[in-house]
Amino acid sequence: MHRRSLLERSLALGLLAPALPAHSQAQKTAFIVSGFPAGGMGDHVARPLAEKLRGVYAQNVVVDSKVGAGGRIAVDYVKRAAPDGSTILQIPSSPMTLYPHTYRKLGYEPLADFVPVASTVSYAFVLTAGPGVPDDVRTLAQYVQWVQAHPRLASYGVPAAGSALHFVGMMLGARLGGSYTAVPYKGGAPLLNDVLGGQIPVSISVLGEVMPYIRSGRLRGLAVSSPVRSRFLPEIPTFVEQGYDDIAVEEWLGWFVPAKTPADTVTRLNERVGQGLQDPQLIDALAASGLQPLHQTPAEFAQRVRTDFDRWGPIVKASGFTAED
Repeated sequence: MHRRSLLERSLALGLLAPALPAHSQAQKTAFIVSGFPAGGMGDHVARPLAEKLRGVYAQNVVVDSKVGAGGRIAVDYVKRAAPDGSTILQIPSSPMTLYPHTYRKLGYEPLADFVPVASTVSYAFVLTAGPGVPDDVRTLAQYVQWVQAHPRLASYGVPAAGSALHFVGMMLGARLGGSYTAVPYKGGAPLLNDVLGGQIPVSISVLGEVMPYIRSGRLRGLAVSSPVRSRFLPEIPTFVEQGYDDIAVEEWLGWFVPAKTPADTVTRLNERVGQGLQDPQLIDALAASGLQPLHQTPAEFAQRVRTDFDRWGPIVKASGFTAED
């Protein structure tokens, strides 16, 4: 009787297994692959969301940095991963929407090699003046007048060449007339040091990186790139408000999985991300870094990728810029 009972229980469990919730059959470990160093902005999103996914999407969720080539190493790594939902790419919008227009040989096609899962946050850029610009220059119009009067100082720093921030500067320069030179840095930290020290007059930076210095008065925010004012620095007008209608740029962080990942896996991951982004503590933590939660369905996010991709094409072509491999 005892053996018969055990057999009956085993059969019952076997029959029930297909009906178990999908997350109970999930892979043991999922990896969120980021193309940028640990401790940066991406970590402020990936690590809290990894905690939200642990135990409900996968038994364990690990954040793995694959640093280099402006995020392209991480993109290539995830492209070659198994399409089972266990390897997730977290990447800013530029590698998916801008790089395809700037690199002659990119090695991947954003919407052919990947499935968009979910957007997570959006963030603006800000044109910021430091002590290298006279203290009485407080508005974009005043800065434009100053630059035109001092063409030798018509330069701006950006964290990386060929980035969206770089192109915001190019778009501004096209309106200024004359030469407006980008000075690329290897990341936001060294750029911030030089703006604060007056070695470079202005920067175009991620808002969250310069927000504390603008609030303290050490830097001056002249314009934000988002279509509407940032709720984090509402006193700074947008480029659009100040007559630069074409400069309305807002970058996002998004999650992608390899092409051919099952649709139900994509949907389930998207739902878990959406639930995580509703956590009040996470929202507050993101706000401290100038990040606005942005959750879209896979279809909505895919459309956002297409729209941004199409927008950058003519901008890059008009600039004549080509990224170095």
